[in-house]
Amino acid sequence: MQLLSVISSYSSCNNGAYSLPAQGNLKKEAQNPVPKKQHQLKYLKSLVPPLMAAIVTLSPLCNTPVSLGQTIDVQRGASLFRRACIGCHVGGGNIIQPGATLFTKDLQRNGVEAEEEIYNLTYYGKGRMPGFGENCTPRGQCTFGARLQEEEIKLLAQFVKLQADQGWPNIEESSED
Repeated sequence: MQLLSVISSYSSCNNGAYSLPAQGNLKKEAQNPVPKKQHQLKYLKSLVPPLMAAIVTLSPLCNTPVSLGQTIDVQRGASLFRRACIGCHVGGGNIIQPGATLFTKDLQRNGVEAEEEIYNLTYYGKGRMPGFGENCTPRGQCTFGARLQEEEIKLLAQFVKLQADQGWPNIEESSED
């Protein structure tokens, strides 16, 4: 039946001469590869959003806190840092003593690598760095300004360690404290 319709359509075009089309010409997809390529392109475009999400999620550049609690702790640490430390340690540097920055290489060189060591240095002070702990002694080594509670110093130590591990990326200076 299909053969007769093909023959009749060709007979009207060929002025009555009957010629059968080649077998490959019966399939329209074989003649025109464009629809197949468009389908492949649509498929590839549909893969882009999930692939980008996977790349961003698995990227080593994204060192985000694991939980909401950690996010809040980081924000509180940043707020405390802006309040008590940024006067001398802008961007992790040190405007008073250039060799005592908060970058990993200087922390290591000065023997202050772990959070506990950062906590002790912040609590009691050392050299030109004043102590901020409530029970800091001797009095001359301690800040004359407001003291910090132990929990606040722990948050600061965690924040400084995190920032040092990340190379001190920019912290917002305009957020509420």
